[in-house]
Amino acid sequence: MDKASLSEEMRKIALDFDNALENKDREAILEKFTDDCEIELLSIKLNGKEGGEKWLDWLYKHVAEIKFLPVTVMVEGNTFFEEYVVEAKFHDGEAARSNQAVVLVFEKLKIKSLRLYFDRLDFSNAVAKDVISKTIVKELVTKSLEGLT
Repeated sequence: MDKASLSEEMRKIALDFDNALENKDREAILEKFTDDCEIELLSIKLNGKEGGEKWLDWLYKHVAEIKFLPVTVMVEGNTFFEEYVVEAKFHDGEAARSNQAVVLVFEKLKIKSLRLYFDRLDFSNAVAKDVISKTIVKELVTKSLEGLT
């Protein structure tokens, strides 16, 4: 397969992967991974399809609906990079938007490595329910922006 065809095929697989995530199609999601894949997010590494199942359990435990809005896509060799916006709706009806990035490394057109980057503070207002939690979140956001604003 030539470089342009490989790039297009990786883009198609990544789009199918996003659609499967939005549709909560676990089988379609997991079939995109190699058996010995590695998933990394929030400084945690999950291994194999069992790790993939754990990631999906965690994701869908918190998120009722998810939508991906692509911003930038780049492919170099066997590596796919995407910057995108996530629109998430939680089970209690709260919503959040998050700027995120993902790096997918492919092996034989399957995802060998997924590295997901996002700011967990993007979701903090949606999950903070009581006054104390909301105050703590507000203080964390304020402190994290000191010197920038």
